[in-house]
Amino acid sequence: MTPALLSAALLLLLLLPAAPAQDSNQTPISIRVINSVTNTPNMTYPTYVVFRGILLGAMKRLRDSGPGFRFKYTEDPNYGPFLTSVNGVTGSPKKRTYWELLVKKAGGQIVRPDVGIGCYIPMANEEIILNFNKY
Repeated sequence: MTPALLSAALLLLLLLPAAPAQDSNQTPISIRVINSVTNTPNMTYPTYVVFRGILLGAMKRLRDSGPGFRFKYTEDPNYGPFLTSVNGVTGSPKKRTYWELLVKKAGGQIVRPDVGIGCYIPMANEEIILNFNKY
């Protein structure tokens, strides 16, 4: 390699941003599925979001990785993604059932976010609770 070509290659390496490490870009979370209507056993799934990523991305990644987590949602033009089914259990206006989104914070406090699965940005080690419930 000629000195000029080597210098150009080194300069290019210095100017290009380094690729982030895969692990440093992952924020670990868990998703717990609870059925408060029939009291079936809870299921917990470990997963992650990318830095500042939304919950829906983590849910899709978990679904596509094949551990048995499934879900469906509809896209509302005004409010975004609306969770309709988890692991084959579907909410029903007739039965007055729905999937409730809750979040267990690091200190143990459980909160109801003011946004849904398409906008919620989980923090590290939060437990996302998908609770099948009645209204």
